[in-house]
This record gives sequence, C-alpha cells and structure tokens, in this order.
Amino acid sequence: MFQTLALVAALGAPHSPAAKHRPPLSVATYQGSFADGATYLIQVPQPWNGGLVLYSHGYVLPGAANGAADASDPVTGAYLLSEGYALAGSSYATTGWAIQQALPDQIEVLSSFPTLTGRQPSRTIAWGDSMGGLVTTALIQQYPTQFNAALPMCGVVSGGVGFWNQFLDSGYAFNTLVAGNQLQVVNIGDALTNYDAALTDLGNAQAGVEGQARIALVAALADEPGWYLTGYPPPAKTDYTDQEIYQYYWMANAEFLFEFFLRAELEGRAGGNPSWNDGIDYKAQLEASVDSKEVKQLYKRAGLDLNFDLSRLNAGATISADQGALDYLTQNIILDGQISVPVLTLHTTGDGVVVNANENAYASGVAGAGNSASLQQVFVNRAGHCAFTSGEEIAAFEALIGRLNTGSWSGLGASALNKVANKLGSGYNPLPPAYVAFKPAEFLRTYNGSPSWRRGR
Repeated sequence: MFQTLALVAALGAPHSPAAKHRPPLSVATYQGSFADGATYLIQVPQPWNGGLVLYSHGYVLPGAANGAADASDPVTGAYLLSEGYALAGSSYATTGWAIQQALPDQIEVLSSFPTLTGRQPSRTIAWGDSMGGLVTTALIQQYPTQFNAALPMCGVVSGGVGFWNQFLDSGYAFNTLVAGNQLQVVNIGDALTNYDAALTDLGNAQAGVEGQARIALVAALADEPGWYLTGYPPPAKTDYTDQEIYQYYWMANAEFLFEFFLRAELEGRAGGNPSWNDGIDYKAQLEASVDSKEVKQLYKRAGLDLNFDLSRLNAGATISADQGALDYLTQNIILDGQISVPVLTLHTTGDGVVVNANENAYASGVAGAGNSASLQQVFVNRAGHCAFTSGEEIAAFEALIGRLNTGSWSGLGASALNKVANKLGSGYNPLPPAYVAFKPAEFLRTYNGSPSWRRGR
C-alpha cells in the first residue's frame, strides 16, 4: 500500500529546482497557526507590487504531513516573489477531503495579512491545484468581493458531488463485472482490506483479454485517459491495447485509492454515503465516453457480449445516497457557475486523477449562469496529474495578469503561451512547453444541485 501512495505522490509536475531569476531585495516571512490548528505561511518581497497570490494546496492523504504551502512549487514561488508578488497559504486544519476547513482557513489567511504585514493588498489572486483547484473556484464563488482573479490548475472543478459520483460509477462497474461483488463500493468499513482486495482483483483481471476488456469499460465510465507516462507521447489513437494498459496503471496507482480506500474518509466526514447510481443508464454513459470505441474493440477481441455486461450494470444500479451525506458534499462543494472575476483554468490533457472532463463540467455551469465571458480554459498536452512545468504555470499566470491589466483576454493561443514559457529557459521547463488547442471530454456525471440533475444522465 505505501508503495502505491508513493506512486500517487510522484504523479506531479515536472518542475526543476535549477531555475534562476533575479531575487527580490528581501523577503519577510510570517508563520503561525489559527485556533482550529491550521498553520499559515506568508511571504512578502521587498519591493512589493501590492499583489497577493493565495495558494490552495491539493488533497493530503490522511496521516500524512500537512504543512502550510504558499506556492505550487519552489521554482514558481521564487519567480512570483521576484516579480514583486506576496505569497500566502494555509495547511487547512485537517487532511483528506478538507473543503469544509479549507475555505475558512484560507479566508483567515487573507484577514490576517494586513494585521501581520501592516499593509493592504491592492489585488488578490486565488490559485491552487488538484483539490486546491476546487478550493480556488469555491473561494471566488463564496467570497467574490475578496478576489480579483483566479487560476485553478488541474482542479476538481466538476464539484464534489459529480467527482465522487463518477468515481462511484467506475468502482461499481469494477465490483460488478470483475470482483464478483465482493468489494465495498460505498459504506466502506475496513478500507485497507477493501483497497488491497481491489488491487488483487485488478491485477488478476489484467492478465487476460476478458479482464482487459472489462477494465477498459471501467475506465470509460470515469473517462480515464489511455496515456500515463509524463514526458512520453501517447499511444496511437487506435492502439487500444496500449491505451488499456495505461488505464490499468492509472487504476492501480491512483484511481482505486480514491474509489476503494479514501472514499471511507469522505463518508466519515459526511456521516454516510453521498453518492448514487440509481437510475443511471450505463449504456448511455458508455456512448458518451471518449473511450467508447476502445471498449467496443476490446470486447470484440475478447469475444464478450458488451450489451450483456451493460445490462448487468443497469440492473444492479440501485445505490442511493444518504440525504444528509449528499447535503454535506453539496456544501463541500458544488460549483454553480456564479463567477464575477476573471478565471483562467489550466489542465493537462492526459490527467487520470482529475480527468480533463472536469473542465467541460465547469465551463457548462459557467455558461448556464451566463458568465462565459469571465472564463477561459487552456490545456497542456501531457500525461500526468498537475504535470505542468513552472514555465507553463507562469505563462498562464502572466496571461491572467494581462486580463486584469487590460480588461480583455489575449495571448491565450497555444503558440503564444508556449512562447512565454520558452523564454524563461530550460530551468523553468525540464520538458518542452506543450500548450495545445484542445476540447475536453464530456463529464459524465455533471451535478449542479437542481432536482433535474438528481439522477445524472
């Protein structure tokens, strides 16, 4: 198990510690803790340009070290300080799905800044990655007057309910078609035993073509990419064999950790199961998935009846959410599309932890609320979760600052962003900048809290 956790932790950005940039004359650092136990970190350069950048970190595994962070990585943080921006962030009071603690803790950082530093920011920008991308979008939704712009990166911007529902679909399909209904998909008791059994079943299934076909179907219901290795090209579009192998890697090293282990932490917080699949049509889910052609081809190769397996899934789709737990996850949190500041999202195309379809869900919600003019989305063509170079992050940040300074979006084409990142040099780009024009996949379990979305598709 610990090996797997280490692999998950390693699925991060290809940042380089070798980048050099002119340092600020000095940096004042403020550290401390809040009453709820969260710690904070604030750094203010001299000279300071008046900008404050509030960083929200991602999911921290229960029991892991949980220190305050004020930047995605030291290289990007050093660049922002050298440009005159103050950095700030908190640890959040708890680990796990800590949205409930993250929002007030991050706001307390902002409230403490003038008292600690004796100065008031002229503009405040929210940014964060992974679960921190969700925290970032939640902050500007709930506290719109406290921010001037936001940069959510590789964020869970489908919102908590949709994100965990899509994981439920994948875990349920695996349990039904591969594990013989021997796993706990919801209301997980012994999470470690459950997780270990899931990994054993996954490894056994991968050994044969029938299991591989069903793994592909499981992956399709979560829109898992068939691309895994950061820095390497993806398989050919019709190389379904290699695509399935990479989906297997995503399951073994990341996805199953959430589906069969970390869900227990969420259920403990929520007081029950917040996810459901009653009424879901898995035939329709597969047809809408970007992986549907792969599944059909691998089922044909294995001599399996795909319609039979889909009918099995539909017949057993009877999991209901506990209303109190659903209410908790709705509060922590769904995104309603109400944004009043410029937002630029950043995602890799081959993310198997927070799939790129999250961006489709967010854009749809923002469009439904009539706020599309405030949102732009850019993509890096690379496998990996949050696998951005520092140069790519800085290019996105500078484009967002340009929007604030001029009042209009510009410089968001792939070639323009790559040019900005490249100018920073190899110290900021251990991999070549790889912005690309890209349309994200459809998110299969979009949920915005209205009654019409109660059953998903």
